[in-house]
Amino acid sequence: MKKICFVIMGYGKKTDPTLGKTFDLDKTYQNIIKPAVENAGFECVRGDEVLESGLIDKSMYGLLIYSDLVIADITTFNPNAIYELGVRHAAKPFSTIIMKEKDGNIPFDINHNKTFTYSHMGEDIGVTEAERCRTQLTKLITEVDKSKEVDSPLFQHIQSVKPYILPEEEYIQIIKDLADKEKTIFALVEQAKLEMLNSNFEEAAKYWKKAIEKIQDDTYFIQQLAVCTYKNKNVDENIALTDALTIINKLEPEGRTTNDPETLGVTGAIYKRLWLKNDATIEYLDRAIKYYKKGFTINSYYYTGENYALCLDFKSETTTNSDEKIYYKLEAQKTRESIIEIIEELENDDDFLKRSDLKWIYATLSNCYLALNNQALHKEYEQKFYELTNVNWEKETYEKSREHIINLKK
Repeated sequence: MKKICFVIMGYGKKTDPTLGKTFDLDKTYQNIIKPAVENAGFECVRGDEVLESGLIDKSMYGLLIYSDLVIADITTFNPNAIYELGVRHAAKPFSTIIMKEKDGNIPFDINHNKTFTYSHMGEDIGVTEAERCRTQLTKLITEVDKSKEVDSPLFQHIQSVKPYILPEEEYIQIIKDLADKEKTIFALVEQAKLEMLNSNFEEAAKYWKKAIEKIQDDTYFIQQLAVCTYKNKNVDENIALTDALTIINKLEPEGRTTNDPETLGVTGAIYKRLWLKNDATIEYLDRAIKYYKKGFTINSYYYTGENYALCLDFKSETTTNSDEKIYYKLEAQKTRESIIEIIEELENDDDFLKRSDLKWIYATLSNCYLALNNQALHKEYEQKFYELTNVNWEKETYEKSREHIINLKK
């Protein structure tokens, strides 16, 4: 799951009491903060997206404590934003960024903190300034997240104080309460992800549908709804797969210009499952190969490549042409060797072991080495995968691929 950045600031047009100048703070959020946060790989949530009737409530306190990063824009010295910044500083020693418009004084109690400044024209922000700030803020977010340097005045001065930790179950309940009220996209998405982690795909699909009702053309929401639909075991598998195909077809995977690897991967997965369910229909397997190959070719994504190689193995078993049989087996081998090289490049990154998809990288390596007859590395990466997950559907996904490879090798 993505890390969460919670943004606290004033909303709409607010006047700075010391300058007498009015700033449209929504422009700051839309043109600088939100894109910078998303470019850094975080989920971005602004305070007004969870507020009930403008009052600081349980959900606000929970997110101030739980969020991986908090950005506080104190331009115009909005009282709520200042108070919420204080709550954050009291709860967490690091991962808080203060920012403000360059003019105007900074309150004494926080004027020794590093502050990210920007230039605001009042009604809008200049294109050049917005681009500069997005780039610099993205870089700062990455640095702050990596260093975990203490930035709270409380924890800087009283080093013996212990940070408050919000229990996981309490945070989950906060998100569920927000999602049930259908108040925010953020809560609906977080609850959908939590249901998926618990293999409750039918429930997860309900939340993805509600999110799509709010933002109808969101590619990610549609992809996740398709995944939950075909993984739902409470529906006949052929019906679930057909329904999932209808959903993903909204993103036009057949189109020549479609180049989203996730869309292509989900479409390939649906056709692969259709073929495994109805192996007399070879067209399903051919389509799975087409979509997985296109997705892997576009961005060399290891997971799409692994499924492409597996489908090539299936194809080699179905063809009666000896030359084709050799071709498919060699192409599958070359693909797996390429995947291993791709992952070796990823391992050169200093943050490799912090990747959110590390378990899937290990699962892919395990299956690649199994197919390439390297039992020692297969077992090594299998163990690493199991150490990183206790989610049943994730284990089942890996084990099904492993089982297919073992059966193909017999």
